[in-house]
Amino acid sequence: MNFLAHFHLAWPEELLVVGGLEGDFHKGPLPGRLAAELLAGVRLHRAIDAYTDSHPVVAGLRREFPPQLRRYAGIVIDLCFDYFLARQWTSYCEVPRADFSAAVYRMLDKHSPALSSGAAQMASRLQQHDILNRYQHWEMITAAAQRIGQRLRHDNPLAAMDELTRPLLPKIGLAFEAFYPDLVHFSSHSVKLARTTQGTH
Repeated sequence: MNFLAHFHLAWPEELLVVGGLEGDFHKGPLPGRLAAELLAGVRLHRAIDAYTDSHPVVAGLRREFPPQLRRYAGIVIDLCFDYFLARQWTSYCEVPRADFSAAVYRMLDKHSPALSSGAAQMASRLQQHDILNRYQHWEMITAAAQRIGQRLRHDNPLAAMDELTRPLLPKIGLAFEAFYPDLVHFSSHSVKLARTTQGTH
């Protein structure tokens, strides 16, 4: 899952939300230098990613992607699921998306000293460009994919994401609607585990 979903699934617990960002940047064995609650957020992030990758709906969706994009289908699906979450926000969260985003930005800013340099830079970027409130726009999704693809190799494998993925959007939307309630249920039961489990995931 991508940023918006990770924040939503950790909401409203502040350090779990912040750990939802750190989870993309804190790699390797746990526990490390992170505070206990932030560490729990990283564990929750990892559990969400593992559950998503192994879910049969997501596995089936990956097989729908054209061969030239299939290797990167996980990245594209994560971005697209944030797109559908943003567009269907009121079905999953009672807090208006603008208020939710503003609260997340405040949490990230408050705890920025505890973040790794990469996570702190991303937190600043999220707020500077109000990215969480822009995921409902397809152009934002394709732009994010372009930036990710530029980091993968010289020949950007996600450069044609718009052309190759747009025909799949109806299937991706149906997969999101089938999968996301399962993920919400899984995450609600994983918060306690994330706090108590020691070692690596």
